[in-house]
Amino acid sequence: MDIAILSRGPQLYSTQSLYKAGRTRGHNMSIIDHTLCNLVIEDGHPEIYYEGQPIRHFDAVIPRIGASVTQQGAAVITHFELMNVFTAARANALLLGRDKLRCLQQLQRQGLSTPKTVALGQHADLWSAVNALDGFPVVIKLLEGTHGIGVILCDGMQQTESTVEAFQRLKERVIMQEFIKESSGTDIRALVVAGEVVAAMKRQAQEGEFRSNLHRGASASPEKLTQAEVNIVVRAAKAVGLSIAGVDLLRSERGPLVMEVNASPGLEGIETITGINVAARIIQFIEKKVRERRRAQAKLR
Repeated sequence: MDIAILSRGPQLYSTQSLYKAGRTRGHNMSIIDHTLCNLVIEDGHPEIYYEGQPIRHFDAVIPRIGASVTQQGAAVITHFELMNVFTAARANALLLGRDKLRCLQQLQRQGLSTPKTVALGQHADLWSAVNALDGFPVVIKLLEGTHGIGVILCDGMQQTESTVEAFQRLKERVIMQEFIKESSGTDIRALVVAGEVVAAMKRQAQEGEFRSNLHRGASASPEKLTQAEVNIVVRAAKAVGLSIAGVDLLRSERGPLVMEVNASPGLEGIETITGINVAARIIQFIEKKVRERRRAQAKLR
C-alpha cells in the first residue's frame, strides 16, 4: 500500500515511528507537509498538489496535525476524503477533539462523566462560575491549548480575574473547570486503536506542578485500567468519532472523569514507557480498513 503521513515534522518521534512501522510491514511510506498542499476544487475532480505535482496514488493517510494549523490540516483531510482516500482521522473528528468545549459537550451527550466545567462568556460573572464549581481552586483552560499550555490553576478571585481578562484580551476562548484534588497531579493516558485500548500509562506531575503533561516534566509508568475505565475510554473515542485517539482520564471520588480526547496523540511517551509498538497497531488498522474498502468497491463494479 501507499500510505502518507501528514506531518510538519518529519523527524518527530511519532512521525518516524509510524514511518518505520509502515516500512517494516512492506508499505510505501511518504511524509507530506500538509501546510504546503494546494487544494484544487473542481466539479467532480478534487485534487491536491504537493511540490508542484498532483497527489493521486495514496491508499491511506495518517493525519498528524498540530494545534496551530488545525483548520488548515482539517481542510487537507477533507480533500483526501473527497478523493476517496482512507483517512485515519476524519476532519470533523479532528475539529471536534481540538475544541475542548464542543468535545466535552459531545461526551456529555453520550452520558460520559467529565470534570464540572463552565464556558465563560465575555464579561462573565466569575463569582457565579466559581460557585458552580464548588469554590476555589479552579482550573482555567484555553479551548484549543495543548501540552498543558494555557492551563492555569487559580486559588483566588484576583488571580482568576487577571487570568481570564488576559486571555480574553487576546481574543482567546476559555473554560473554567473544577480542580480534582484527590487526583494529586496524576492522570491516565490511554491509546485507543479501532475500538481497543492498546496501551495506557499513568502520568505524575513533578513536585510543585499540577499539570501531568510529559512536556512539563511529569513522570510516567505503565498502568492497567479497570474494565470500567476501558469501557469509558473506548466510548469516549467513539463519541468524538475517532478510531485512533489518546484519551485522558482523571480518577476522582465519583469515578473516572474524561478530561480530554486527542486526535493526534503523541507516541513517544507511551511507546517508551509501555514498550508497546502502538504505531504498528495503527498500521495494521489501516491495512484492515483499506482491504475492506477495496472489497466493497469491487462488489459495486
